[in-house]
Amino acid sequence: MNEPTIHIGRKISKIRELRGMKQEALAAELGISQQAISKIEQSAEVEDSALEKIAGVLGVTAEAIKTFSEEAMVNYFNTFNDTSSGFNYHCTFNPIDKIVELYNEKVVLLERLLQAEKEKNDMLKQK
Repeated sequence: MNEPTIHIGRKISKIRELRGMKQEALAAELGISQQAISKIEQSAEVEDSALEKIAGVLGVTAEAIKTFSEEAMVNYFNTFNDTSSGFNYHCTFNPIDKIVELYNEKVVLLERLLQAEKEKNDMLKQK
């Protein structure tokens, strides 16, 4: 039985899109034209040296590009909605309360600083 053809160009395209990167941006990072990126993404095979450079810009390894599959990505993202593992990532505090608390702490510190400056000025006036 023949192994299914791995179309590296399509994988590069999908990873680039998942990263929210346009062909122009990838091209600029690599110092080549957008047309060259288009041609690469249409190619079933890509030279290893070019693949390494592309992978570096995309923030992945060349091996990650070679083994990338949309099915694996769907499974990966679906696990974020799976709460059966017992891990629920819920905030344990009210962010607004935390902001108010930090603001109040800053106000107290500023009041102390202002008071210290007033005392310093009073001492200088007395001299």
